[in-house]
Amino acid sequence: SGAEQSPRLSQFHRDGFLVLERFFSAEECDSMRSQIQGIVADMEVPPHCRTEFSTREEEQLQAQGSSDYFLTSGDKIRFFFEKGVLDEKGNFLIPKEKSISKIGHALHAHDPVFKQITHSSKVQELGRKLGLERPVVVQSMYIFKRPSLLAVTPHQDATFLHTEPLGRILGFWIALEDATQENGCLWFIPGSHTNGISRRMVRAASGASTCVEFVGSEPAYDDSQFIPLPIKKGGLILIHGEVVHKSELNSSESSRHAFTFHVMEAKGTSWSKENWLQPTPELPFPLLYT
Repeated sequence: SGAEQSPRLSQFHRDGFLVLERFFSAEECDSMRSQIQGIVADMEVPPHCRTEFSTREEEQLQAQGSSDYFLTSGDKIRFFFEKGVLDEKGNFLIPKEKSISKIGHALHAHDPVFKQITHSSKVQELGRKLGLERPVVVQSMYIFKRPSLLAVTPHQDATFLHTEPLGRILGFWIALEDATQENGCLWFIPGSHTNGISRRMVRAASGASTCVEFVGSEPAYDDSQFIPLPIKKGGLILIHGEVVHKSELNSSESSRHAFTFHVMEAKGTSWSKENWLQPTPELPFPLLYT
């Protein structure tokens, strides 16, 4: 009922994020992990990863191949790799399951396990508690976060998923393993979702050398304002589209798997035509409620 969950909701509106421990069971987390193992085992390496660098022109074609692969991934299950994991012939230098950084962006539509999790009754109920009237799922990603030197710099999700008006994007971030300060948990600036966005990633004009470009710039955030949100396996973090968050590099020996998807309140909202991600005739954004 409204009364019992309103303190949590007011906390979400105040901070721009909300931690819900043990939202999913260990079994649900394990089913997602084993499903991904199977997907990776069957993975074909995309052709643009396999072209041998030789001329500048071929390098540009390679980059174009990568950008097309990314730009058209919204309605597919595709693989994105860590840097430096392939040799010049496109062969893996390390085991392929260790080479992937993420899989996106339509697991929620094409994979039965991830579809079931995304549309689970718990998630739908949470959407209703949040007052979402016509929520649609815009994208999903499986993130591996292996031990590495890479951190995810401070950003706002609405930079990449822009709506008019703002405030219509909500991230659901699910820890499939314990996320700790050592292995790269998320950090947030509480209350930073109230000042709009400072930067947008837009599709570049056709014929440009890159597929996307940034308009505006990310301000220098004060490190001391971020607070860490370690969370146990099965925990869910709700992320307001404009809250500033980051993750530090994973300095542990173990991975930090997560499944994340983004929902948009479609009622009275327009999705930017300049967003990298666009709904397609094959996959219009599916309604969260089933």
